[in-house]
Amino acid sequence: MANFDEYIKQGEPNKAEKARVWKTAIGLQQVDGLKPSDYLLATAKHNIEGDITIEEVKQRIDNYYVAHPLKKDENRTEEADKVSARIAEILGEQAFTFSPVEYLTIHRRLFEDIYENAGKIRTYNITKQEWVLNGETILYASAKGLNATLEYDFEQEKKFSCKGLSKQETIEHLAQFISYLWQIHVFEEGNTRTTAIFLIKYLRTFGFEVNNELFEQHSWYFRNALVRAHYRNHTKNIDTNNEYLLRFFGNLLLGETNLLINREMNIDYTHRVNVDNDPVKLGDDLVNDLVKRNILAYLKQNPKANYNELAEKTGYSVSKIKRHIQELKKLGVIERIGSDKTGKWKVKN
Repeated sequence: MANFDEYIKQGEPNKAEKARVWKTAIGLQQVDGLKPSDYLLATAKHNIEGDITIEEVKQRIDNYYVAHPLKKDENRTEEADKVSARIAEILGEQAFTFSPVEYLTIHRRLFEDIYENAGKIRTYNITKQEWVLNGETILYASAKGLNATLEYDFEQEKKFSCKGLSKQETIEHLAQFISYLWQIHVFEEGNTRTTAIFLIKYLRTFGFEVNNELFEQHSWYFRNALVRAHYRNHTKNIDTNNEYLLRFFGNLLLGETNLLINREMNIDYTHRVNVDNDPVKLGDDLVNDLVKRNILAYLKQNPKANYNELAEKTGYSVSKIKRHIQELKKLGVIERIGSDKTGKWKVKN
C-alpha cells in the first residue's frame, strides 16, 4: 500500500483521510491471513482520487467477481476485497450508536453474502487453536448465554463515565471493555474485524484521535494481544495478561512507540531468543543483547528506518543505535541495500 502513502504526504485533507481509511480496511484483513487483490487496490485509488464513490467501488468489485469467478480455494481473495470496501464505507460514515444492534449490524454489513449467518449470533460453542498459545484455545462464552452476556456488557459499559479519570485510566477501561466484547465471540467468523471497526467508531465518541495505522500494520498483533488478555493456565503458571493490549492502545491513542512484536506474546517466549526458530540466527552474546534484539525487531518491520527513527522507536540514544548497527553489520546479520538516504536495511536469514 506504499502508493496510498503519497496521498497522505500530499496533505489534501479529503484524499489523505480516504487513504488512511483504505489502509486500515486493507490492513485488517491480515487478522485472518487475507490479502486483497491488485484490482481492489487500483479501484480504491480511484475512490481516493474522487473519480468514483464508495458505492461504485462496491459495485465494481461485485461485477468483477461475477465476470472472474474464483475457484473454491481462492475465494477468500474475494472476501478480502469485498470486506475491505465495506470497512472503508463504514469508517467513512459519521453515524454510530453504542448498542448490541449496532455491533450486529456492522457484522452483517461486512459479511453479507459472504458468511451464511452474517449479523447473527452463533448457536454453537467454539474453540480456536492459537499460534500464540502453541495450539491451545482460550475459553469463549457459551452459545446458550451469548445474547444475555452481550446485553449485560453493553448495559454495564453505558454506565461508564470518564469524568475525573485521567486519559490513561480511560484507555485502560476501554481496552478492558473491548477485550471482553471480543472474548464473548458473538459471531461464527469475522469476530475480530467487526470488533476492531466497532472499537474505532466507539473511540471517536470520546474525542480520541485514533492512529488507524496501528490496525493497518499491526492487526495480527491486536488479535494476539486479545488472546493473551484472556488466557490462563495455572499448571504452567500463566495468568491473563493485558500488558500487550495496553501497549497497542498506548500506540493507538497516546502516541507511544511501544515495540509490537508478536513473538513476545507466545507463551513459551523468554527474553532469550530461540535461535532455531528465529529468522535471525545469532551467537549467544548477541542473543542476550536486548538492544540489538529490539533494533532487529524494528528493522524487520521497518527496513527503511534511519538512525533517528530507530532511536525514537526503541528509546535508545542515536549514538548507541549507530554503535550496535555497526556491530550487526560486522557480524553479517544486517546489510544496507542502496544509499544511506534512500536505501533500506536487509535482515539476513
